[in-house]
Amino acid sequence: MNVQTPVEQLKPADYASDQEVRWCPGCGDYAIVKSVQRTMADLKLAPEDLVFISGIGCAARFPYYMATYGFHTIHGRAPAIATGTKLANPELDIWVVMGDGDCLSIGGNHTLHAIRRNVDIQMLLFNNEIYGLTKGQYSPTSRLGTRSPSTPQGSVDAPVNATVFALGAGARFVARSVDTNQKHLPEILKRAHAHRGASFVEIIQNCIVYNDGAFSGWTDKAAAADSQIQVEHGKKLIFGKDGDRGLRLDRNSLSLEVVTVGDNGVAEDDILVHDETNRVLANLLGAMEHPEYPVAIGVLYCDPAETYDSAVHRQIAESVEKTPPTDLNAMLRRGRTWTVAPS
Repeated sequence: MNVQTPVEQLKPADYASDQEVRWCPGCGDYAIVKSVQRTMADLKLAPEDLVFISGIGCAARFPYYMATYGFHTIHGRAPAIATGTKLANPELDIWVVMGDGDCLSIGGNHTLHAIRRNVDIQMLLFNNEIYGLTKGQYSPTSRLGTRSPSTPQGSVDAPVNATVFALGAGARFVARSVDTNQKHLPEILKRAHAHRGASFVEIIQNCIVYNDGAFSGWTDKAAAADSQIQVEHGKKLIFGKDGDRGLRLDRNSLSLEVVTVGDNGVAEDDILVHDETNRVLANLLGAMEHPEYPVAIGVLYCDPAETYDSAVHRQIAESVEKTPPTDLNAMLRRGRTWTVAPS
């Protein structure tokens, strides 16, 4: 008689490796790794099925701190390595961890192609708007005027908006959250995991050493209610500590405008309802910046399509089914051949 032993429920600590976590004290990455470990436990994921793949940077230490498979690759190439890993073993559950420089500078090309191909992986971008590991140079997401060792007079580069970039690359799932929002972030990670295809999640992360407080104007608890908006599919785009502010479409300029219900004849019916399948709306929401607009967090866009890896393996299976068994020796000798005679 076979006796089946129930699988033990793993706790978040069971997904933590025995390695000492070594980020700067107060770094937002500590909060992110805790959220990820909690998400793994909530989803009851088997550690032996998980792979964390990273490039280079502070965020790239992530695989060392997870009691799963991991691969610390080279700068900017994590999406390419993840693509190959998923094609080689589609059963693996792959999470790609990148910083803003790793993902959008040297790795921008690889990120774009993993997104447009819709490889079934979770892509986490830790965005602190600075290069942390190499001591505070400006990054692709740094704001205009950022003073750093590489831009002592202030950056003159127009920054990349990560979510708009992902949408422009054809992403089928785009979301944003904040490192310290331990209620919101795990839920977004769960949504990303449930999505079949490339899930792109921008996580706003504070660099306490080189860019401390860059997001405090809209992430601090005292400011959050009036300066950020949590978007949920099917719900009105309302925010504010009194719940009376919202987003309305200006039909003349086809842009979003912030309005207050009750002012100038604005009714609650005028407030837009979030539709996460609407790519145009997702672009508008992703482009909103503080202080002119509230910053949108949550799932901006979700519209699944066939994944790259499933399409590749389906194509292989169909080709094998249609092709009769082949004699490799005969195939090698087909067509023009020659014999090298001994001299």
